[in-house]
Amino acid sequence: MEPVNHIEGRAIPFGRKNIDTDVIIPAKWLKTISREGLGRGAFETLRADPDNLFDSETFKGAPILIAGDNFGCGSSREHAAWALLDLGIKAVIAPSFSDIFSGNAFKNGILTVVMPQEQVDRLLEVAQTDPIAIDLDAQTVTTPFQDRFTFEIDAFRKHCLINGLDEVGLTLARSDAIGAFEGQVAEARPFLAQGTGVPA
Repeated sequence: MEPVNHIEGRAIPFGRKNIDTDVIIPAKWLKTISREGLGRGAFETLRADPDNLFDSETFKGAPILIAGDNFGCGSSREHAAWALLDLGIKAVIAPSFSDIFSGNAFKNGILTVVMPQEQVDRLLEVAQTDPIAIDLDAQTVTTPFQDRFTFEIDAFRKHCLINGLDEVGLTLARSDAIGAFEGQVAEARPFLAQGTGVPA
């Protein structure tokens, strides 16, 4: 997982409420177990409109998505987070998120920023013409117009995102402690076969 800290660029001023995971990535795309290529199916039904924001030259490749309340509701499909990543989205700002979507986003290195509706509305306005910056370390969202909004985030999630630690990375970060424990077990119980937990 790539570290996430400072994200700056154009933000897609989407703003729609109650966008479920079937809108983010339709069910027909769930046949794959690969994370690559799902960006083509992201928001497929909305992108059927030639004037959609996602394919606009202005917002193409934007790293930030500004959404409405209850973003990511519906089914628990992790493909929704994969599709957003493949589309280039590194952060989503919204008044609220589905808990399951928020968890999936975090595990895949996407920052979800919860902000009050009035601040989201301001960012939607700014995003029409100018970039937005998110500083995870400072927990702020800023604009070129001196707007500076703070947000809360779980300390563990913040640590993992800034250091690029997914579940595998967290385990590997403790490899010395795990090795030391395995050594203690081998010394205390030499009658167990190496690494199997079964008597030799």
